[in-house]
Amino acid sequence: MKFKTVPIHTLHTTTPLGGIRLAATNIGLIGLWFDEQRHSPDTAGWLNAPAHPVLLQAVAQVNEYFAGARTRFDLPLDLSHGTPFQQSVWHALLRLPYGDTTSYAALSAAIGKPAAVRAVGAAGGRNPISVIVPCHRILGSDGSLTGYAGGLERKRHLLTLEGRGGK
Repeated sequence: MKFKTVPIHTLHTTTPLGGIRLAATNIGLIGLWFDEQRHSPDTAGWLNAPAHPVLLQAVAQVNEYFAGARTRFDLPLDLSHGTPFQQSVWHALLRLPYGDTTSYAALSAAIGKPAAVRAVGAAGGRNPISVIVPCHRILGSDGSLTGYAGGLERKRHLLTLEGRGGK
């Protein structure tokens, strides 16, 4: 994913599922990537900002989520770096409650593009804000775990944390 030329602030922290890179603009959080995740951005030129308020808020909320004390994130998000279609998928994912799952086909229908199942999968795979924009909640039509840029073991762990398993 290529980000617009605006100042991007970043920090790295650890979670029970490994290290994560968080990034924010002055508008809001633009990224949460697991270490070695597919589609990770080029961070050259990003500003190390361990005291950035949005990043600190994100770290606190992610820690609460992994501790089982948070089921909803309340962070300013900046999704402007995606295409309009990707943004529609990401916004639909934000409406999916904690502990619920959906299929690629159902998500395609929900955004009014029932034939765009593969494109929805691609948009989920390019989601720059893992965990917070919950693309891990998308399953195959048969309920199986399919595709997750952070790896299927992480997806399984996130779903188990939320009270859902996966085939």
